[in-house]
Amino acid sequence: MSEESESATAGSVTASRDGAVLHLTLDRRAQRNSLSQSMIETLVASLTDAATDDSLRAIHLTGAGDDFCAGVDWVASNSRARRPRTGDLVRRIPLTAHRVVELLHTIHLPVVCSVRGWAAGLGCNLALAADFTIAASDSVFWEPFLSRGFSPDSGSTWLLPRLIGLPRARRMLLLGEKVPGARAADWGLIHDQVPAGDLDAATADLLARLASGPTIAIGLAKQALAYGQHATLPQALNQELFDLELACRTQDFKEGLAAFRERRAPDFHGR
Repeated sequence: MSEESESATAGSVTASRDGAVLHLTLDRRAQRNSLSQSMIETLVASLTDAATDDSLRAIHLTGAGDDFCAGVDWVASNSRARRPRTGDLVRRIPLTAHRVVELLHTIHLPVVCSVRGWAAGLGCNLALAADFTIAASDSVFWEPFLSRGFSPDSGSTWLLPRLIGLPRARRMLLLGEKVPGARAADWGLIHDQVPAGDLDAATADLLARLASGPTIAIGLAKQALAYGQHATLPQALNQELFDLELACRTQDFKEGLAAFRERRAPDFHGR
C-alpha cells in the first residue's frame, strides 16, 4: 500500500468542545473504528493536552457509526512490507496503546465512554479504563487475544479481575467469551446499559452531571481510588488525608460549604 492510500484509510480521532466537555470520536467506520498507529498517537496527544487544560471538566470517548472500536488494526501494522523487527513491540507499545489506557485511567478529569456495536481488544480495554462506560444493550465486549494466538495486553489482565473478579475474567480472556452490553452492566463490567436509541441522551446526562461537579475533588478521588487498589488501609487513609488538604484549598470546597449552610444546590466551577 502506498503512503498516499494508507493515509486515506488510516482513520482519524476527531476532537470537539461542548463547553467544558471534550469529545473524542474514533472515526474509521469501514474497519469498525479499529485503531491505526496515527489514531493511537492522536489519542495520546489529545489526552496529554487535556490533562493540563484547566478549562476542561470532563472527557467523552466514543466511536463514529455503528461500532465503538474493534481494537488495533494488526493486519495493517504487521503487513509483510512493514513487519516489525524483534523487540519493536517492547519499545513502541508502552508509548502508544499502553499510554492511552494509562491516560484514561489516571487523568484527573472524569472520563465517560459510550459504546455501540463492538468493543474488542484494545477497544474493550479503552472502555474499561474509563471512569464510566454506558453501552447500548446490544453492544458486545470481547477480548479476542487468545483466539488470535497471542497473550492478552493493553491492561486487560489488570482491569478485568478488578471489575468483575477472576472467574469472569478467565471466561473473557481464556475462553474468549463475548459479553453483551446488558450482561456487562449486570456483571459490573460497565457503569450502565440502555437501549441503543437512548445512548446519546444517557451519555449527555452523565457528562453534564460530571462537568458541573467539583473537578479538582473528582480528580483527587480518582487518584485515591486507584492508589487504594494496592495500598494498605493506613496507607489509603494517609493518601485521603493529603487529598483532603488539597481539596480544602479550592473554591469549590468553599462553595460546597456555603451551599450546605444555605440549603441550596452548589454551583461548582472546577476551581
